[in-house]
Amino acid sequence: MIGFYTSILYLISAVLFILSLNGLSHPETARRGNLFGMIGMGIAVITTLAIIHPSPLTYLIIFAGIAVGGVIGAFIARKIDMTALPQLVAAFHSLVGLAATLVATAAFYNPSAYEIGKFGNIPGGQLFEMGLGLAIGAITFTGSIVAFGKLQGIVSG
Repeated sequence: MIGFYTSILYLISAVLFILSLNGLSHPETARRGNLFGMIGMGIAVITTLAIIHPSPLTYLIIFAGIAVGGVIGAFIARKIDMTALPQLVAAFHSLVGLAATLVATAAFYNPSAYEIGKFGNIPGGQLFEMGLGLAIGAITFTGSIVAFGKLQGIVSG
C-alpha cells in the first residue's frame, strides 16, 4: 500500500513540474510556475526521505548535500548578471542531464541498490527505462553545453 501512495505522490510531483515549466514560459505566470516547481520538489524530496530507511549518517549526508547545493546556488544567483541568465540556465540544465546519465549508469552497475534486480539479470522494462534515461540525459547534457557555448560566444556557427 505504501508503494501506491508513493507512486501517487511522485505523480503529483511530476504534474507540478510540468505545470511549473508551463508557468515559466511567460513572464506573467513565472511566479506561479516557480511556486509549482518548489511544491513539486518539496513533495518529491519528502516522499523520498519518507520511503528510504537509511542510517542517521545517510540523512546527515543528504541534508549536507542540500545545504551545500543551496549555498552554491544562492552565491551564483547573487553574482550573475541578468544579461547572463540564459547562459546560467543552460549551464545548470547541463548538470540535470549529467545527473540523469549518472543515475542511469549507477542503476545499471548496481541494480540491487535500486531494487530492480541483480547485475546481469535486470528486467527488460528497467533496462529500457535506464537506456532512455541515459540517452535523454546525455543529449540534454551535451545540448545544454553547446547552448551555453553559443550564448557565451565560445562556440560559433
